[in-house]
Formats: sequence, C-alpha cells, structure tokens
Amino acid sequence: MTGKLMLSANKRHVLDALDIPRWQLRQTEAVIEPVARPQSGLESPSKPMVADIPVDRPLPGNGSPDPTVVASPSIDELNWSDLYQRVAGCHACGLSQQRTQTVFGVGDQSADWLIVGEAPGQEEDQRGEPFVGRAGQLLDNMLQAIGLARSQVYITNIVKCRPPGNRDPHVDERDACRGYLKRQIALLRPKIIVVVGRVAAHALLETEEAVGKLRGGEFNYGTSEIPLVVTYHPAYLLRSPSEKSKAWSDLCFARERYNAVLAKG
Repeated sequence: MTGKLMLSANKRHVLDALDIPRWQLRQTEAVIEPVARPQSGLESPSKPMVADIPVDRPLPGNGSPDPTVVASPSIDELNWSDLYQRVAGCHACGLSQQRTQTVFGVGDQSADWLIVGEAPGQEEDQRGEPFVGRAGQLLDNMLQAIGLARSQVYITNIVKCRPPGNRDPHVDERDACRGYLKRQIALLRPKIIVVVGRVAAHALLETEEAVGKLRGGEFNYGTSEIPLVVTYHPAYLLRSPSEKSKAWSDLCFARERYNAVLAKG
C-alpha cells in the first residue's frame, strides 16, 4: 500500500535498523476553538461602524445621547450674522411654506431708534426688506419730519415671513418669531422703540387695547425699560390720511422721550 502519508517497505526497514521511531499520524478529534467576538457593542459585522452613523441621529443601543453631537446655540447666544442665518432657515410655523424669503430687518445695527411693524407685505416678501412699498415711503417721510434718515434707524417686524393675503399674523406665528425680535432688541440696545400698528403693539405690550388708547402712553419695554411709543401703521394712514396729524404728534412725543433718555446720560 502506497500513499503520501505511508512509508515504503525499504524506508521502514532502514528506520527499524537505526532504531528510529516511525512517525505516525495521530488519530485525534479536531477541536475548533471559538473565535472571540469583538466587544464593539454592534450585533454583527454587517452593521455600520460609529463613524458611518450621521451625527444628527441617536446611536443604537441604550439611547444615550451621542457626545460628538454639538447642540445648536440658543437664540439668546447668537450674534447678528448667526441670527440672520437662523431666521433665514426657520420653519417654526406655517408661514415658511409660502414665503419667497424671510424679511429680517434693515438699518443701522447700532441705531438708537428701533421701528417695529407687524409683518412683511407682498413687496417686502419679494425684496427681503421691511417697509419698501407705499407704506415704507410714508414711514421714511415721517422719520425725516423729525430729523431722521432711514439709514439712521433700525426697522423690523414682529414676524419675519409674509402672512398669506397680507392677513394679520396669528398668535402662534407671532410666538414662533418672538425670540428673534427679542434677540434683535438685545443686540441693538436701542434708546427708544416706536411701534407702528395694532398687531405689533399688542405683541410687545401684551395687551388688546386699541391703538387709539395706547397712543400717548409712557410705556417701557423689558427689564432695561426701553421707552416705547405706539402710533398708527403707515398703511392705515394711507387709508385714513386725516389721522396723519396724530401720527405726527406721536413722533414728536417719541422725540421728547428720546431726548429725556439722552439727558439722563
């Protein structure tokens, strides 16, 4: 009998003569040692590694937050540029679904005067700037009457997207933008705020009083007690030109309150 693992008769004879033990294949059972599984927490090698999992999703496992995910800063921590970007990408309410673009604000970011309106209209939505239509032209003329150019003030609205059909913004829409306006005021630190229109006055003063009753009131905004003056919206004045004299009185009153702040130093 011959084979790769068998010795020939001559080789066996030689080994016997030299007293060398013959090599024989031991008949042992094959033992398969278990392969240690890596302690990676993953159930199988086919699942993605940690680096393949997007950081904006929680990792599988015990539900603990991913320490590599960096939380977005709160609105109260944003500078002007970051706040603008946050508003531009906002989808906190339904107004974002039909806007052309957000209308953040315009003017001198270190201005003493802040003008706050209600919401963008159609033209503002197209151009991305508040008060650019006929109402905006009237507002510019009103400011010039008390010695202020548009470039010397800061102008914004309580909501940053146009409501459909130029309707009044709903309460939930106002609430969605409240933090943006609050941060704009904190960054600007104006010496006086002029609120134009019923909706803006209601939002900032948290009241339901008519503008006619709020005019002439010595209101203050926030813990810093910034003087706040209420007047009619320029769009209302275009429809009711007989009320323009009242708006002029309101602006003169605002100038008086502003001068009083300067006098205090």
